[in-house]
Amino acid sequence: MLPEWVSLLPPWLVFGLLGGGVASVIAAGVFLVGGRLFPDEPTPRAGRIDGSARRRAEIQRYLRDIDEPFAEDYEIGGETVEFYLPQRDVALTFDAQAYFRLERAGTYTVLCEHEMPVRALGRRLPFEVPTVGVESASDRSNPVQDAFEHLGVSRPATVEEVRDAYRDRVLSVHPDHGGSEAEFKRLQEAYATAREHASD
Repeated sequence: MLPEWVSLLPPWLVFGLLGGGVASVIAAGVFLVGGRLFPDEPTPRAGRIDGSARRRAEIQRYLRDIDEPFAEDYEIGGETVEFYLPQRDVALTFDAQAYFRLERAGTYTVLCEHEMPVRALGRRLPFEVPTVGVESASDRSNPVQDAFEHLGVSRPATVEEVRDAYRDRVLSVHPDHGGSEAEFKRLQEAYATAREHASD
């Protein structure tokens, strides 16, 4: 039974409101069933461009500086970790849940918080880490400038120029076009950094 105030409304409005509600429920049902029958493909973790790209690049550089072999996006114990040190059986991850699961499973795991300085990583590793020379500010590379140079554009570049340069380069470095995963990842990281610092 409808409330009494509904009788005060014109019939066309009542029908429109009820019909619209029914149509909304039917449309929601169609999308729900369609989503179950034809689920979207999951976004591959390696393909995402997010804030962790810069963090990953810092850790890559650090591991190379200390001459430690590593694998990226490595699956161990049912978890995919950002870095795995195969000679040491050490996992590095940004995911707290993966950290606790792997620790319980017996794998030495380091949780790399985003605010942790990359040099602090050495204190958390379960082995002696060689001292990496402290570089002066003039010797240190500029990751923003490096990103623009990697894309082949000069600063200040617009967002559109950065996007166009990325689209041109992706054709040659994408794994489907003969490039490697490492090259493609590096290009994605450069694109994310340059886009963030591009002029409007």
